[in-house]
Amino acid sequence: MLYAIVDIETTGGYAAAGGITEIAVIITDGEKIINRFETLINPVYTIPRYVESLTGITNAMVENERHFKMIADELYELLGDKIFVAHNVNFDYSYLKYHFKEAGYELNCKKLCTIRLGRQILPGFKSYSLGNFCREIGIGIQQRHRAGGDAEATVKLFHHLLQNDKNGHIQNMLKVKSKEQHLPPNLPAKQIKQLPQNPGVYYFHDSKGKVIYVGKAKNLYKRVNSHFTNNKPGKQKQEFLRNIYSITYQTCATELMAFILENVEIKKFWPEQNRSLKRFEQAYALYSFEDRNGYLRLAIEKKNKNIKPLYTFNLLVEGHNLLRKLSHQFQLCPKLCFLQQDNTECEGMKDARPDDPVGRGRCTGSCEQKELPEEYNRRVNECIEQLHKELPTFALVDDGLSEEEQSCILMEKGRFYGMGYLPLHVSISGVDDLKNYITPYSENDYIRGLVYQHAVKFPHKKIALVN
Repeated sequence: MLYAIVDIETTGGYAAAGGITEIAVIITDGEKIINRFETLINPVYTIPRYVESLTGITNAMVENERHFKMIADELYELLGDKIFVAHNVNFDYSYLKYHFKEAGYELNCKKLCTIRLGRQILPGFKSYSLGNFCREIGIGIQQRHRAGGDAEATVKLFHHLLQNDKNGHIQNMLKVKSKEQHLPPNLPAKQIKQLPQNPGVYYFHDSKGKVIYVGKAKNLYKRVNSHFTNNKPGKQKQEFLRNIYSITYQTCATELMAFILENVEIKKFWPEQNRSLKRFEQAYALYSFEDRNGYLRLAIEKKNKNIKPLYTFNLLVEGHNLLRKLSHQFQLCPKLCFLQQDNTECEGMKDARPDDPVGRGRCTGSCEQKELPEEYNRRVNECIEQLHKELPTFALVDDGLSEEEQSCILMEKGRFYGMGYLPLHVSISGVDDLKNYITPYSENDYIRGLVYQHAVKFPHKKIALVN
């Protein structure tokens, strides 16, 4: 069995926007070196000054060197039938795979990571970076941060790991079904194996234990593994993998509860790798205010976090539809509700109400100050009161974490109160009794929308409640 020990130097942290400045490949059978390949490469990209100072490779040094496409054929022949070995293998492999693809080749090798192998075969070291790890076991590195020097040290390290692999970790990692070669270099494989196949929320932690990503899952084991099955060469993916040191999780009885808990936890921890749910906010809201003539006015506006809304909407059309319905029901002027904003005759004064024997429209002249503000405002307040009364209180009941319990999500007066688990024998009737089993959570429009959508889709799970 032949191994290709690889080290590359680059212009930056990810392949899609960077180039390779130097590569070294050393072929070994596990005991002795068979062949070696080492060369500087013209990366096309300018080498940043901080990279120059780290590696010693300058733009002048690579100016007249070959481009990667010019060595791709020779390099592909060298790597193609070998086991690809590197320190943090997914970085080197993804970088080369990207540049091979740009040159018209598809690299597809089995991989071994000396960081992951080091953690399994020689556990207990404080750091498994190449410099610290080699220093701890007595391997010297000549020309640190140059491809040849680092590759030479990695060969010695790999030979040392082979000699000390008493439990067959290397062969296990090379098995077809093994997912180890796809895992982040610092993440223990046993944490993946311990994940249940249940709904829940999972947390990725960095080296200091800080939560850097929160995700939800219908199946925790499958979802977490899916993060590591495609090793994209982009900066975001590579930094993401590099910073994952551990995983924790919370199981939930249902996928909906996992959705809700994920949102709550993102707002709580504000992880740097989560983006979409950080930004989500309901876009529009219904507000009331008094104008300078003393008339209460209802208006749909973009949501303002400093003003408490009467109701919120994700789409502007939702708000307009509700406001039209209310204006008809309570004889509210479309102009004072901003449903009509031109200077023509009020549409509400044209619309005759079928239940009005006098034949008046839904607007009784408030827009022309023919109706006193007190009378108009009385109907607006009745409208607001009715809107609040119509906000539902209900529970969504589903399977629990065990056969002896049931899960419950509580909505109170249109707002998400919380969720929890209660014994099967407990009857669900009043809100106050139910709250003894419910954990309160902060609520927002996103969570509220999830619960409402689920209640519409699964009406048999919904139980109306009395406050």
